[in-house]
Amino acid sequence: MFDIAWSELLLIGGVALIVIGPKELPGALRTAGQMVGKVRRMAAEFQGQFNDAMREAELHDLKKQVEDIGTSVQASTNFDPIEPMKDFGTPAAPKPDDAAVKEAEAKLAAIPGPEPLPEVVIDPAPVAAAEVPAKPKRKRKTVATEEPVIPEAEAAPPEPAAKPARKRKPKAAESEDGSPA
Repeated sequence: MFDIAWSELLLIGGVALIVIGPKELPGALRTAGQMVGKVRRMAAEFQGQFNDAMREAELHDLKKQVEDIGTSVQASTNFDPIEPMKDFGTPAAPKPDDAAVKEAEAKLAAIPGPEPLPEVVIDPAPVAAAEVPAKPKRKRKTVATEEPVIPEAEAAPPEPAAKPARKRKPKAAESEDGSPA
């Protein structure tokens, strides 16, 4: 950019350290960085405005070229529709022969016309009843209060009887003083 070598940068840094001092050097570098940022933003803004101006100039030139082409096309296609209709001495087309026309009309008249179509009668559809059928209600399950009687042939084998209750050992009798006997 400025074509400064590393040795020159070190020399500038050393001089700045001696002149400004180690306490104020970070603040001075921060200020210098802010100023460089402002200069770059201004340069970018100027460049953007310059590019916009160039685009507008190019668009203006392009618009002028399109208008010139449009006027030249319009001038070249200046067409008068009445001019070809004028008779310039060319012979007119021959008129059709009256006898041929009458013969063609006779042939057309001899052709039978189409038969009429049979009449179509559409009966109106029956109107559905206005009532909407109700949904069938669900049947409730009945609770049986008595056991149903099942024939012995279909009856299941009886369940085994429950085990007899276990007999407990009697507790040892306690003596009057509270100790076991």
